[in-house]
Amino acid sequence: MIRTQLIEQNGHITIGGEELIDKVQHTPGAKIWIDVELTDKESVRQFLSNHDCHPLAIADALRDRHPPKIEFFDSHIFILYRGVLAIDNDLDIEHLQLAFFVSSDKLITVRHGHSKGVEKVWGTDNSLLIDSPLHVALKIMHTSAGIYLEQILQFENKLSDLEDAFLDHGNDQMMAELVAYRSRLVKLRRVFSYHCGISDSLHTEQGSQNSLVSDAHIHEIIDVKDRFDRLYTLVQMHYEICGDLLDGYLSISSHQLNVTMRVLTVITAIFVPLSFLAGLYGMNFEIMPELKWKYGYFILLGVMSVVAVGLLTFFKRRRWM
Repeated sequence: MIRTQLIEQNGHITIGGEELIDKVQHTPGAKIWIDVELTDKESVRQFLSNHDCHPLAIADALRDRHPPKIEFFDSHIFILYRGVLAIDNDLDIEHLQLAFFVSSDKLITVRHGHSKGVEKVWGTDNSLLIDSPLHVALKIMHTSAGIYLEQILQFENKLSDLEDAFLDHGNDQMMAELVAYRSRLVKLRRVFSYHCGISDSLHTEQGSQNSLVSDAHIHEIIDVKDRFDRLYTLVQMHYEICGDLLDGYLSISSHQLNVTMRVLTVITAIFVPLSFLAGLYGMNFEIMPELKWKYGYFILLGVMSVVAVGLLTFFKRRRWM
């Protein structure tokens, strides 16, 4: 499916389909945004080739999965962005691969499904398109990053509540939940790292000779860069909090286990000499004088009591129990 937005030099915007692609060639000063939903790879490949997109960029755009990247060609800029298809408060995010082909008078977006960022920008006033198609591409990335940011800030409140509950009565179920969060945060951190690289490259390219990135884009680029940096910092912070909670829970569990083992060790240490005495006088030798004593049984019980009390006193003084 292909839809288009054509903006003329006087600011008039027309929304339509492929018919506007031919119209822009006969309208001086006009610029166009062509939004392509990837349904048939071969037809999209041919369409992009007809619009002078670089073959290597086309191959990357049509892949099902590819890390975000940016490349500068003579006639256009190619940006491969990781957008949002679906996201919830648990940071369970379904990503969407979104490709931008940005030239001086044309923006082509190729998406592998419904893009929240593209839809939000499509329904707004895109008068920036008349200045430069790159403005619209930056606006889409900024809007998409805002969707990420909104959910991550909501997750921050959930993580704070989980932290309080975990410290009060942590259990294995909460630990499994934290492990799942860490895994999702690692994936997000990797994506935002790529996105930071894209904004850094745009910032570096700004002002270069014959570059499509001009001084007019600097504020939008800095704004997008700041948002990606904030996202990366927040995800990194949440990842470290989850790690600290897991380490704390494991330390507490290990300490509780050590306390239990210490008590069991003390009990075992007390009963070892008592078991020795019981075993000694439980042997079936005929010549054991103590067995003939009238008060031998009570004397042995007394000795065993003294040994037990003595060991208990010794362990308490050493603060082993």
